[in-house]
Amino acid sequence: MGENATFLKNFLRNPGQVGAIAPSSAGLVHMMVDWFDWDRIRNVVEFGPGTGVFTEAINERLHPDSTFFAIEQSAEMAAATKQRCPNVTIYEDSVTNVANLCEKESIEKIDAVICGLPWASFPDSLQTEIMESMLGVLAPDVQFATFAYWQGVALPAGIRFSRRLRQTFSTVQRSPTVWRNLPPAFVYRCTLPA
Repeated sequence: MGENATFLKNFLRNPGQVGAIAPSSAGLVHMMVDWFDWDRIRNVVEFGPGTGVFTEAINERLHPDSTFFAIEQSAEMAAATKQRCPNVTIYEDSVTNVANLCEKESIEKIDAVICGLPWASFPDSLQTEIMESMLGVLAPDVQFATFAYWQGVALPAGIRFSRRLRQTFSTVQRSPTVWRNLPPAFVYRCTLPA
């Protein structure tokens, strides 16, 4: 109940930053992380880990030679992720600072981004700023995954974000819907040309 209360409290305090009232379900976690080529990727970054459900799954799948860190703006959520995954580096920062954080971690280019940000809640200017910050540090054969709630897909910001993904990545696929998630969601799975 503590994790749900943390999410709900953060959502009520700042719905534009949290975007969810509950942590992602096990089904959504698997839909997000099982798609990645864990044998190949070495430099992994997570945007918006929340309470760390994706973080934990990523950490279990990482190649032993991988470098991995997460970026979480909410102090309370960052603390929850650190408690769940004490051996993972969590930066309490904005994802727009990803280039500086990569430099800190001696990462030249990112091979994989797992993203839990509420894109449909963001104004166009913030979507642009985050995407441009991220594009500057992506490897040519990057894998990028983020999820969307079905109720946000038809909103102007959701439509804008879907269009932005298709303009940015060479392939954009939608996973099957995870109905047993609160609310139901699907995953955008994106790649750039190698």
